Amino acid sequence: MVVLRNGTVHTATDRGTIDGDVLIEDGEIAAVGDVDAPEDAEEIDVDGAHVTPGLVDAHSHAGMAEWGEPEDGDFNEGTDAVTPHVNALDGFHPRDEELKHAFQNGVTSVSSRMGSGNVIGGIICSMKTYGLTADEMLIREDGMKAAMGENPKRFHGEEEGRQPSTRPGVAATLREALMEAEDYVDRREHARNEGEPFDRDLGMENLARVLTEGFPLRVHAHRSDDIMTVFRIAEEFGIENLSIEHATEGHVIADEFEKRDVPAIVGPSISSASKYELRNITFETPGILHEEGVKVAIQTDAPILPQQHLDVCVGLAVGEGFPEDEALEAVTRYPAEILGIDHRVGTLEPGTDADVAVWDGPFYETGTKTQHVFVDGEHVFDRAVDAVDPREEYAW
Repeated sequence: MVVLRNGTVHTATDRGTIDGDVLIEDGEIAAVGDVDAPEDAEEIDVDGAHVTPGLVDAHSHAGMAEWGEPEDGDFNEGTDAVTPHVNALDGFHPRDEELKHAFQNGVTSVSSRMGSGNVIGGIICSMKTYGLTADEMLIREDGMKAAMGENPKRFHGEEEGRQPSTRPGVAATLREALMEAEDYVDRREHARNEGEPFDRDLGMENLARVLTEGFPLRVHAHRSDDIMTVFRIAEEFGIENLSIEHATEGHVIADEFEKRDVPAIVGPSISSASKYELRNITFETPGILHEEGVKVAIQTDAPILPQQHLDVCVGLAVGEGFPEDEALEAVTRYPAEILGIDHRVGTLEPGTDADVAVWDGPFYETGTKTQHVFVDGEHVFDRAVDAVDPREEYAW
């Protein structure tokens, strides 16, 4: 049992920010406020420091793309443009150095997934960034990865000479897969009703979850026309649980997001326009979407940006108009809600996982550093003890 005393506690709940304590017991948040802790509780006086939920990145490849060894990345099963049968959990490496950098800088949960080379990439998993095995770090399977635009065109059309090689080809490939899944569901239901044998297909079983169980479809889309294509296809197939990831031109059609009640996971916006679909990249996007009433989460797309710099992305968005009072929610409560893991992480609500970060200033300001980090109640980082001078760590 640990009690953090005298903090500026940002609960990311309706309670907002309070001056008080946080009690951690049995891996959970036990109480927040004026805490009466048992005498045997370990007490840490944070002396007014900022206490927040552990940060949540709703779009990451941490654990899938090895830090410093990108050739070992297990994030694109490039043998086909449609691979709904693969699962990120089976490629997640708990000792990926990127995960260590993440939790030491307050990022305690990530939605880790395959890359955007395939039109349908496979099942995405929300993971803790600290743990011994992928199984114990798993929070839940949180969706099916899909991708529009340049990446699947290049990965398959230009490099392999197969569909898709155009934007219409990408859309057609997605439609074909969803239609096949619809037919699969009908055949499966018929076989069950008639008591007939049925040959199961792992990929179709996974896509069937999107069509019949509300399993989220999470779509990589940068350009506004690609985003509208996703909206159109989702309506055709009755897919209601949808998120748009990157949303680089989301600000152009913010009203379309609001009208459909579709959340946007925005970023990484600290990039040059390395391809045509990024030409309108700007840190103003989160603020414009928020102003329109869209639920916004901010992402790093690690390792495109290092996972540890999720806080920097928020600060840059604040500098371009994203409200300061929404900054924390964009990397805690909102991504947790989008991912369907808000019963576990994203707030300092009693009963949730004790994923907690203590900062020596507002978390999104460049000069701010974590002082303590807890994951599932375990004190995984104490800057006074664990911080390493890189000149010593890597001295020859």
